[in-house]
Amino acid sequence: MLVKEDLVIPLPKCVPDYLPVILSGLTASIGLEQAGEMKSGDTVLVTGLLAVQLAKLAGCHVVGTCSSKEKVELLQQVGCDRPVNYKEESLKDVLRKEYPKGIDVVYESIGGDMFTTCVNSLAVGGRLIIIGAVSTYLNKSISPSVAVSIIQLLSKSASVRGFFLPHFTSHYTSHLTKLVKLATDGTLQCIVDNGMSSPKGPFKGIEAIPNALEYLYSGRSRGKIYVELDQTNFSKL
Repeated sequence: MLVKEDLVIPLPKCVPDYLPVILSGLTASIGLEQAGEMKSGDTVLVTGLLAVQLAKLAGCHVVGTCSSKEKVELLQQVGCDRPVNYKEESLKDVLRKEYPKGIDVVYESIGGDMFTTCVNSLAVGGRLIIIGAVSTYLNKSISPSVAVSIIQLLSKSASVRGFFLPHFTSHYTSHLTKLVKLATDGTLQCIVDNGMSSPKGPFKGIEAIPNALEYLYSGRSRGKIYVELDQTNFSKL
């Protein structure tokens, strides 16, 4: 496949550390800016290490959700103001007690009850960005359709917005260029995981992809999961 030169973003070196930037970083960067209209001083609720860091760089107070003690430590490592392990704490109670004025921007990828809690916790003028509904992907008992109170949104002048990355291709080059620079100079911590916490790791070869996918949904990963391919079979062209 041929790609126009002005669409190619050069990397200082070909290492897995840049993988989080390509999809997770690009989605967070464009989504928070374009759909979330994030600005300095906002209180932002996000899931994801890069989303946390980008919100902090924008001058926001960041609440980060995760599913384990290990991930709480990772969130603290990248500067998250209030990590919440939703398996040990009630996010609903945390937001009600600690953020009575509500959340300005929510970057939501879980769906189900998490989505409902986030909608109910929006501030006046709050924006909730839907980038996924991961809780519904494997658990068919959870409906991806959630009732939203129109009156509640109206009373807060709040909004719920879908964000699908392929609809924002015109922003790819500028945001990727920025993200690669931030990752290269160490401003962004790009954490990757080759199966470090999996008994089936490290993940090497195409045959390890099912194990990596299982690991992804296990909640044990610590960063962007990748599978190392055998480079001896790569073309030299």
